Parts: sequence; C-alpha cells; structure tokens
Amino acid sequence: MYAAFCAGLLFCSAGAATGQSAFDKTHLTDVFFAEGGAIGDLNGDGAADLVAGPYWYAGPSFEARHAFYEPKPFSIKGFSYSDNFIVDVHDFNDDGRNDILVIGFPGQEAFWYENPGDPDAEEIGYWTRHLAFPTVDNESPHILDITGNGHPDIVCHVEGYLGYASYDPERPTEPWTFRQVAGPYEELLRFTHGFGVGDVNGDALPDLLMSNGWWENPGFDVDTSWKHHEEAFALGGAQMYAYDVDGDGLNDVITSRDAHGWGLSWFRQLPGGGFEKYIILREDAANEPGRARFSQLHAVALVDMDRDGLKDIVTGKRFRAHGEAMDPEPNAPPVLYWFRLTRTENGEVVWTPHLVDDDSGVGVALAVEDANGDEYPDILVVNKKGTYIFRQKIR
Repeated sequence: MYAAFCAGLLFCSAGAATGQSAFDKTHLTDVFFAEGGAIGDLNGDGAADLVAGPYWYAGPSFEARHAFYEPKPFSIKGFSYSDNFIVDVHDFNDDGRNDILVIGFPGQEAFWYENPGDPDAEEIGYWTRHLAFPTVDNESPHILDITGNGHPDIVCHVEGYLGYASYDPERPTEPWTFRQVAGPYEELLRFTHGFGVGDVNGDALPDLLMSNGWWENPGFDVDTSWKHHEEAFALGGAQMYAYDVDGDGLNDVITSRDAHGWGLSWFRQLPGGGFEKYIILREDAANEPGRARFSQLHAVALVDMDRDGLKDIVTGKRFRAHGEAMDPEPNAPPVLYWFRLTRTENGEVVWTPHLVDDDSGVGVALAVEDANGDEYPDILVVNKKGTYIFRQKIR
C-alpha cells in the first residue's frame, strides 16, 4: 500500500534546521582510492582521525596524511572500481591502539591493518596486514557488533548463506569464523544489493534485513535457521535500518529502493503484522521544481544529525557508479543530503531534506559521526571524486 502521508515532504531546504548552519567542506584529495571510509582515533591523541583509501588523516586539522598500505589510484572512467568499499576502526589485538578493517571489492577479501604504534612517524612504513575473511558478498555488508560481545563482526552473506564472520580475541591474527544463520539462497550473489541489521520485532535481538524481507533472530544460543519473513522492501538498495520512525513503539524499516535507480522509503510496521510503505523520494523521478530529486542512493546512513533525539537519514547520489554513460542521469550533480525527521502533533511523520553539497555525492558507504569534537555528527565522503569531510557549523 502506498501512503500519501506527507504531501509537502520533499521541498528542498538549503542550510539547516534550527540551531544549525551549513557544513564546512574540505576536499582532502581528488584522487579515486576507495568508496568508503571511517572516523576514529588512530594515534591516541584524543582527536578523531579520518580513514580514506590507503591514507589516514590526522585530526583535528586533517592536514597531515599517512599511508598505511601502498597507495593505488583508480580510474574514474567507464566501468572502474576500487578495492576498498567498507571500512571500520577498532582495536582488534587489544593493544590499546585502534587498527583499520577494510572490506574490499564484493566477493573478495577483508583485511585488517595492525596499528604499529606511533603511526605519525614517517619511518613507520605500511602497517602489517592480516586476512580477516576471504570472501565477503553483498555491496552493503555491515561491520558491527551483532552478538553483543563487544567485538565487531562482518555481517554479510557467503556462497548464498546469510550470516556473520567473527574473530577470536585470543587469536586476532587468525582468519575469522563465519556462522551461517539462513540459506543457501540461489539469488544471493557477490553483487547483491541491500542489507541491514536491526531489531524488527522488538525482542532486543538484531535481525537481518534485505530487499525481499527480514530474517528473525531466534537467539545466538539457538542452533536453528533464522526464519524468513517475506516483504517487498526494495529492488536492491544500500544500507537498511530498523527504526521506530513514527514513535508508536514498533520498529519500521528504512531503505533506498534501487542503488542504481530511484527512490527512498520507510515502511511503517503495522500492529497486526506487515508493513505499509511511505515514500520519501519518489520512484518515478518526476521532475518537480523545488523538490529534492536524485538517483543512485548507494550509501545510506541513519544518524541523529541535529541532536533532537530522532535519527535522520544521510544519503546522496553515487558519482559514476557504472561510469559516465550508464544508470539514470550519471552526469547529474552528485548531491549529498540529510533528511531531518520530525513528528507533528497529529502524529504525522515529516522528512525535510537539507542539501549539504551538490558536487561530491556518495560512494557505497558513509561515515557519519563527530570528527571535530563538538558532539555534532560530521560526514566523511569517499568516492570517485576523492575524499571530503563535511563538518557541521553550529550556531
């Protein structure tokens, strides 16, 4: 069911909500190294650093950059891709220093790079690389602590099986172990689009989300397959989320419709079961003046951007995902937006789009968290146009 819930949602607002101004944009490099990045303290000075491709940029200024593996630029012409898609920062060997985990091209390896200590020193050289997992399928795998044991996992699918790869904290340099939770499914391939982790049914256990439904977590101590609940959420989007959008106590689902097409929606979970669809960005791409309109939402983040207690959506147009001649409007401005969530007194949901930038876009993943110490989330974009950090300016 398509709900015409908020007819005035999509009018574009440059600038920001009350208490905020625009973003400071810094273009750190125009070279294509990767399509995802991370934010975290790597040198232990208390300031957040940035990770983008083979480099980490020392905060808070991000002027000094250091290579932790051999830099390899990639072409932005035609069907060209990097070997660096999803990134995370974590202390894997428990030595008090954060390391870097990189998931490469879909269907290929994930490696973690060991922080050598004093990483600012020029003589340090490249960091020691350890194989985390040999094959990570899906274009939007997640790196998060799905089990609640304090250690991040790689949530993905492998050879048609849904599951997650975990490392042994006592033996962090050994390859990670994959636990199958459902499958195999013939339709799950290395380039499958759309994946998410979230508590759909409210039992405090993280479930799995994909374009064709969700898988119910029976408990991590139960050795049974997770039950599939069929639901037509998308064609194949990007990162998916379970979140109580309307405040009724039931978690809803947020997803882009097509990572290489159009559409952004949230699905209201109904008290009696099932979901009702509400459109944020239209799927028919009608060119309506004054409205937010862009395709290829290949990276979606859910973060409370304005610290009002409600999570907002950050997304944008992936720049030349399949080159300059494929996909809808490949040469249109690569925009970056955040959509502010508010709830009206009569219970309606409103998503107000705010244009962050019209010449950067997104890659396949966004890092959205505080990078400058003011407690407001900033946005790290890494894609074929290079590396950008957008820092919020608060009034």
